[in-house]
Amino acid sequence: MGIEDIREPTFLVLAALADGAKHGYAVIREVEAISDGRVTLRAGTLYAALGRLAGQGLVRQSGEEVVDGRLRRYYDLTDAGAEVLAAQAARLRQNAAEADRRLRARARLGTAPA
Repeated sequence: MGIEDIREPTFLVLAALADGAKHGYAVIREVEAISDGRVTLRAGTLYAALGRLAGQGLVRQSGEEVVDGRLRRYYDLTDAGAEVLAAQAARLRQNAAEADRRLRARARLGTAPA
């Protein structure tokens, strides 16, 4: 998977798992927190994404337990997933720095929005 193929929800799922294994509902909450509420994942969407990411070797199921009679599966980031996340974060930082540079140039020229 090339880093240009990663969409924001996928990036946020990888970021949510970067600091340790989490079960699905915890990933959903983390994605919402990281995105300041802009991205809300439904359980079906999350588990489809986790399955896809596991198939790509970016995440893995790392355990399971039964809580209140329900099976809770835990997922964590693989080394390959961490590499993809780091590359994507670097690309986003580079893009943001370029946008900031261009906005500063625009301000120096006195160009105002129409």
